[in-house]
Amino acid sequence: MKNPFFPEIHGKFGFGCMRLPKLGEEIDEAQVCQMVDAFLEAGLNYFDTAHGYLSERSEPTLKACLTSRYPRESFLLTDKLTGNYFQTEADIRPLFRKQLDACGVDYFDFYLMHAQNAKNFEHFKACRAYETAFELKAEGRIRHVGLSFHDTAEVLDKILTEYPQIEVVQIQFNYLDYQDVAVDSRRVYETAVRHGKPVIVMEPIKGGTLINLPDEARKIYDGIGVSPAEMALRFAAGFEHMTMVLSGMSSLEQMQDNLRFMVEPKPLTEAELGAIDRVVEHFRSLNLIPCTGCRYCTDGCPMGILIPDIFSCVNKFTQFHDWNQIRYYRDVLTREHAKASECLKCGMCEDSCPQGLQIRDLLEKAVELFEKEEDD
Repeated sequence: MKNPFFPEIHGKFGFGCMRLPKLGEEIDEAQVCQMVDAFLEAGLNYFDTAHGYLSERSEPTLKACLTSRYPRESFLLTDKLTGNYFQTEADIRPLFRKQLDACGVDYFDFYLMHAQNAKNFEHFKACRAYETAFELKAEGRIRHVGLSFHDTAEVLDKILTEYPQIEVVQIQFNYLDYQDVAVDSRRVYETAVRHGKPVIVMEPIKGGTLINLPDEARKIYDGIGVSPAEMALRFAAGFEHMTMVLSGMSSLEQMQDNLRFMVEPKPLTEAELGAIDRVVEHFRSLNLIPCTGCRYCTDGCPMGILIPDIFSCVNKFTQFHDWNQIRYYRDVLTREHAKASECLKCGMCEDSCPQGLQIRDLLEKAVELFEKEEDD
């Protein structure tokens, strides 16, 4: 399948390397090699990473499992410039060289200004990050410069107006966020299109939320004989200006299942679109915490609170009235880590949250659910 925006990209499905399989705390490199092999054998070639993914282990894993095993021309590699890894303009080029070395390549096919929002954009501007990336492109170390984005359509419009040289925009896009007032995927997508920029999709399954569905939602898809993963990925791929849909697969089984329908993704039928509408309606009735488990919040938490894991417990308790989540919270999550009630209210987590969640308030909800009885 020829990509309409970048001829070098094969198909519209990319391998996101943020959620690679693990054996305990270590990355399962043997399985990653199998996944890389299956992906390339399917005729696809786009891999996406970032310096901080998997506690800085994603890039070296790609070196071990991809770049040292295949000719450079057989794959495309995207990496990102992340704001908390540089403080001044002088820091950027050494970081870039470190990323090249970690990945085992001489250039990146795509290099994205990472997690852009109103606050990060000002930091990137002050450090001439965009200008440095354009210089590296002129030097042949980057083929295409883009950005990944988490903010409002108005902020994206500002960035693309100031830097029209940007070639591609990566956004969070899935059917649950399409009309969500916080993420506002539809308006963000339309803004990129208005500026003539092709779009890369991240979080098409919302960190697993759209696969691990509540029973009532799963029954809706069972009724039309289509899997939750297929519905989510084909939804994202079905928009005209989507050049790539990324999936952060964490097992060979997931890879093989996704390849089944994403090598040549078909448009959703009217019946399938109607099923999605009913699933969205059901999700909204549950009032769940829309955390994707990216773990950006945990990296900077001074107390080491396992925020995404706690939110997962809250959601499971809310969906299934699962009282075992109380025991799991007390005996597992907070046995060696801080409790939700130990939050310092510093707000560092909220500054780094791509979803814009009011994390401090949500942790109070966890305190009410899981710690109140302890205090009685």
